[in-house]
Amino acid sequence: MMRSTLAAWLLCASSLIASACTFAGTPIAQAHTPGLVNVDPLTRTLTRLAPNANREVLSLAANALSCADPDAERLAVIDYSLPSSEPRLWVFDLRRKKLLFEEFVSHGRGSGDALASRFSNTPESHQSSLGLFRTMNTYYGRNGYSLRLEGLEPGVNHLAFDRAIVMHGADYVSESFIEQTGRLGRSLGCPAVRQEITYPLIDSLKEEQYLFAYYPDPEWLASSTYLDCNRDRVRQLAMQSHD
Repeated sequence: MMRSTLAAWLLCASSLIASACTFAGTPIAQAHTPGLVNVDPLTRTLTRLAPNANREVLSLAANALSCADPDAERLAVIDYSLPSSEPRLWVFDLRRKKLLFEEFVSHGRGSGDALASRFSNTPESHQSSLGLFRTMNTYYGRNGYSLRLEGLEPGVNHLAFDRAIVMHGADYVSESFIEQTGRLGRSLGCPAVRQEITYPLIDSLKEEQYLFAYYPDPEWLASSTYLDCNRDRVRQLAMQSHD
């Protein structure tokens, strides 16, 4: 039974089409199948607060946060599967159960044009990174008021601090820029936001809060230790059973 559950998890996680996963009762099915009744409370809260966001992405974000810090106060979610011309950043106050921001956010110029499709942990790649980040301190740099990010996933985003991947404001993140070019401007890999909301948005996330960046990358979905803690426990038990 454990081996079949593990196989189901890996098969689903490697698929870019979440709806194809119909293994009822497995963690990936609960995370990716909108019709399932057994949805965790955090996913329900996020979905209620951000009805325009993809429920499956919010479910993965909830799983990641539950694995990392179930008592976290704030969570930001970026859905890089959406074009940059659409709002794709949501910031939640989990204590007060409020949606604080629904905003545009840029991706790295190495990740794509209007649509991001390439992600990296490599310095000088100018690509965005996926996965779960913990926020750090604020500072004033060449991009003004900025928020440092600590990547929590080895091989996926753990070099974010060394790469100076930070949240900051930018004049190329605006509706007028979209009207002129059909997309936002692009960063060197940072999640840049509108200048008008830089201060309140960054202040809402600074110091030990969390940011989850999503894209349906099959390798990351299959290997991330934060997407479902139960999945990893099942894997360990299956390996012990095999031995």
